[in-house]
Amino acid sequence: MYLLVLVHILQSSLLAVQSCPASCACTYGNSGAAELRLVQCSDPGIAVVPINVPADTVKLRLEKTLISRVPRAAFYNLSQLQFLSLAYNSITSVHPSSFVNLKALRELRLDGNLLTSFPWEGLRDMPRLQTLCLHNNRLSSLPAHAALFLHNITYLDLSSNRLTILPAELLDLWFPLPGQLGPAQRRILGLHDNPWLCDCQISMVMSLSMSLGSPVVLMDQLLMCSRSLGQSGMLLTQAELSRCMRPSVQPAATRVISPLGSNVILRCDATGYPTPTLTWIKTSGYADCCQQHILENSEQLPRNLESFMQESPRVGVRWSIISLNGLSYKDAGEYRCQARNMAGISEAPIKLKVVGISRLSRLPKKKPQKTPPKSLSKSRKPNQNPSTIDTPSVKENQIFQNITPKDPDAKRQAQTPIRSTPESSDNSTTALLLETLMKYNEDGQGQ
Repeated sequence: MYLLVLVHILQSSLLAVQSCPASCACTYGNSGAAELRLVQCSDPGIAVVPINVPADTVKLRLEKTLISRVPRAAFYNLSQLQFLSLAYNSITSVHPSSFVNLKALRELRLDGNLLTSFPWEGLRDMPRLQTLCLHNNRLSSLPAHAALFLHNITYLDLSSNRLTILPAELLDLWFPLPGQLGPAQRRILGLHDNPWLCDCQISMVMSLSMSLGSPVVLMDQLLMCSRSLGQSGMLLTQAELSRCMRPSVQPAATRVISPLGSNVILRCDATGYPTPTLTWIKTSGYADCCQQHILENSEQLPRNLESFMQESPRVGVRWSIISLNGLSYKDAGEYRCQARNMAGISEAPIKLKVVGISRLSRLPKKKPQKTPPKSLSKSRKPNQNPSTIDTPSVKENQIFQNITPKDPDAKRQAQTPIRSTPESSDNSTTALLLETLMKYNEDGQGQ
């Protein structure tokens, strides 16, 4: 019984792989020694994306149908798909997760639909995608974050839409400034047939694309622009465009001194046209007395910092701040605020010094101090520890040793140590010594 169920499951899976959806045509095409599955669905009655497309499909065309939306994970089982065309349908929305698991896809076409926006973040699910066609839609804007997902795209067609401006982030991607790491990737862009505003960005795109060795090639050099929305267009070459302005950077402070463990905010402002973008770079580490203590754990410098915030209160102006909490000597060094736009690049340094004690130093050993002998005073308490009672000084002991009394009683007195009592005065030791000497002399004279 178990074997029969297993055979049934295998047969169902095999039929699902080999079967072709209704109203679609499935064929095999040769590519070298391999045969590739090709599926084409162009029936005007199709209103949803088919879910039973064979899993080994390499090329899929869903064109000229009534499909209006592309749902989540619509092509999840097509992990071998390399070409996908959804052109000339009635698509108005595409879910950000529509292209999950399309890791082999190289070309995506959405020409001739009704898209007013595109889920650019969905390009992360297609790491090998190189061709993206959005020709003849209703796109009215390109968000700045689109530049994060277009690094691998070498063919981008945005023609025949309603685009008016290009964000500076896209211009930095397409026209990298000299000195940036890595060679510039060559791209083909379709920007024609859009109502571009006559501004610096679009004029720079044209002039740079026509320069020798440009990384960007325009499909059509005859771009139209208008002075304001709703006005009739004119050729970009005939318009008098505002000039681009290289960024100017002004830091809030060029030198900051802050104590160890404190919090500090570094800020800089930039102006330019187009509105510049700001980045922070740490170019050097701590260069003072304690550098040797952090060399082993120091990071590779220079390096770009990612945790910062920036805003643009108006066109041509942008500010940025970076917050450093719980300062350590590792945070000290030189930071550079770098501003860039199509016209150039500028930067300003900010030096941060961290002051404080990084480690406890050994205290110097105290030299033993010779305490002079103290005489007991009358104020000493009767119950004081006898170990603290003063004894005769060395000089006084020498005087006793040099005396040789003739009278045995005097000799006994001389050999008896003199001890101070709590009731004796400060000069009691000296008084007893004089008294003994006088008695000794009297006894000698009497004999």
